[in-house]
Amino acid sequence: MTTRFDATIPILRIFDIAKAREFYVDFLGMTWDWEHRFAPDLPVFAQVSRGGLVLFLSEHFGDGTPGTKLILRTTGLDALHHALLGKAYRHARPGIEERPWGWRDMEITDPFGNRLVFSERMKDCD
Repeated sequence: MTTRFDATIPILRIFDIAKAREFYVDFLGMTWDWEHRFAPDLPVFAQVSRGGLVLFLSEHFGDGTPGTKLILRTTGLDALHHALLGKAYRHARPGIEERPWGWRDMEITDPFGNRLVFSERMKDCD
């Protein structure tokens, strides 16, 4: 039997569930799939998703480090960019940068310092 790797699910540290919902659900258009707490007054561990992208969000000490940078391979970057700008989110107005290595990147920092880079290969760089 051979080893197969199916998916990577990063865990991002968050500090405020309301701000996390505002950013990941209201702004990025992700679905808040589920959340878990060991007791009502304990930290949350949650999953958000959009298409094939799945992220874990955690208030637990030791789960992730604020300032983590994720490269998220994306198609339809222009459509995502246009949709995000249309939301007029007061904490981010992302732009797209063309990189000399053949990718176009749109970097957005969440309210907890995590940097999400939505990255799409340029059509003329095969």
